Amino acid sequence: MKKKKPYPHNSDIADAIVSVLFNEPWIHPADFAEKVREELKKKGFYPGLVSDKRIWRIYEEMVRKGRMYDILQVVKNELTHNDLSLDV
Repeated sequence: MKKKKPYPHNSDIADAIVSVLFNEPWIHPADFAEKVREELKKKGFYPGLVSDKRIWRIYEEMVRKGRMYDILQVVKNELTHNDLSLDV
């Protein structure tokens, strides 16, 4: 009987994201999610149910928490007018 491949946790997807961006920093955002799934498959996970939305959510969380730089330049900076004002 063949053993099922494990389903990836968020930390596994985050590791795959870092790996893809390290190996292919020039990747286009349209190809990014599929490359992350390929990386998960290479690492022995079942990526079939990992959605694009989940991959992008984890990417955005990593950028906002400062774990990595926004290499793909897709995360919007949420500075408000109050953040830009100077206190004199």
